[in-house]
Amino acid sequence: MSSDSSQVTDLFVIGGGINGCGIARDAAGRGLSVTLAEMNDLASATSSASTKLFHGGLRYLEFFEFRLVREALVERETLLRAMPHISWPMRFVLPYHADMRFDSETPTSRLLSTVMPWMRGRRPAWLIRLGLFLYDNLGGRKILPGTRSLNLRAAPEGAPLQDKFETAYEYSDCWVEDSRLVVLNARDAEARGAKIMVRTEVLSAERIDQVWQVTIRDRDSGKTETVLAKMLINAGGPWVGDIIQTKIRVNSREGVRLVRGSHIVTPKLFDHDKCYFFQGEDGRIIFAIPYEQDFTLIGTTDQDHSDPSEPPVCTEAEQEYLCAFASNYFAKPVTREDIVWTYSGVRPLYDDGASSATAATRDYTLKVDAESGAPVLNVFGGKITTYRRLAESALEKIGEHFPDLGGPWTAGVPLPGGDFPVDGVQDLIGKLMAEYPFLTDFWARRLIRAYGTETWDLLGPAKDQSDLGDDFGATLTEAELVWLMDKEYARTAQDVVWRRNKLGLRLSLEQIGRIDDWMAKLLTD
Repeated sequence: MSSDSSQVTDLFVIGGGINGCGIARDAAGRGLSVTLAEMNDLASATSSASTKLFHGGLRYLEFFEFRLVREALVERETLLRAMPHISWPMRFVLPYHADMRFDSETPTSRLLSTVMPWMRGRRPAWLIRLGLFLYDNLGGRKILPGTRSLNLRAAPEGAPLQDKFETAYEYSDCWVEDSRLVVLNARDAEARGAKIMVRTEVLSAERIDQVWQVTIRDRDSGKTETVLAKMLINAGGPWVGDIIQTKIRVNSREGVRLVRGSHIVTPKLFDHDKCYFFQGEDGRIIFAIPYEQDFTLIGTTDQDHSDPSEPPVCTEAEQEYLCAFASNYFAKPVTREDIVWTYSGVRPLYDDGASSATAATRDYTLKVDAESGAPVLNVFGGKITTYRRLAESALEKIGEHFPDLGGPWTAGVPLPGGDFPVDGVQDLIGKLMAEYPFLTDFWARRLIRAYGTETWDLLGPAKDQSDLGDDFGATLTEAELVWLMDKEYARTAQDVVWRRNKLGLRLSLEQIGRIDDWMAKLLTD
């Protein structure tokens, strides 16, 4: 074991998900020295398993979570401007008919049942319109268009749906490439001085002489070392409680509620680029979203998940549930035979004592413990849309421990590759194809949506596809793999084809194995 006691980092961040990387970026940009350790790959857990939406959370209005919804609505447009390559506006279609009934125990449904008992089990049209009016106006919307009604008999959005749906409401939210968001925050943090360590496990941390002594282990080499830090940030996601109890061993009255959210992916179920918002008889909602140009993403579920060490999987029961839910709306039933991929993540929600996983708050809670010396900030809950505001709130919380801390700065500052207008993607794709005529439309669109203006750095002086090295299939080349390993912390094929991109949907097991072999050889050479 080695230790460099002459250097003490200001912040040691545990966890390479969106909250850990967002805090690291914000802190580094304010002049703090930052070290971040992630035991696996960046975004390898919850932050790559979301529903891929920057959204205010329309259904959270039923729980009267107005502050959370407003903050998220404001953030949508702030984030769109900072990352127009990996995030973009999307229109959501909410089908409605008067006979819909819901088994719902939200505060809104209970109030409605008390005041208007004949409305029990219903979300009347006027209530939905009221919710959408609030949704349009709470967040100071400037870029995104507002709500409108659709005649599904005439609109193309009605074609895939059952005939009983004649009316729908259409509103705005945003899509985001969640795992790329994490990587770009980590890259920007590193560019501002942070040290980012993947596949690095925190074995223990203890307070000694007013600093944290953190013992870490490189999971590839097995080497252990000790890092000294003035403050610890516990952004362990599903492991936040385990870190408190077994790694840093501090007393905390705060708890985390683990909720599993599962998704299924099918071949494309409809031809337009809008998302469907479906309401279920059980009071829940799911989305059916255009995905990766040729697929449809359907989710999510809400199930309690007891053990963070148990890998989350989309169970057969959850698959059946999502298929049946979607089939209540689509004219052509969705079956398990249609599923080409599933994924599942565990949301580490703040335990507010809610009666169900669905009702548990999606708001975040930040707690500083400084009673026994060097402080630690524990991060509970949160949603991907509010990660930047969570980071700002975290820096505000720790400000008293760093008197010279700079002020907020991240709003409006683009992430790597995002330095172009919100509506500029199509122009970039056209420019890229003109300068690299060997690119197909799919290939060019995929690169711009991943790397934005940095695509030119990745492709370099290539005049032909062969100049990019080996072809690994589905437009993935040696040049891109080198970029991902050199600049984006990728170590395995799984890091590449399921987190840096989603080419795992298009590659065979043999092709993915070849990528793994090639990367392993490069790492050992």
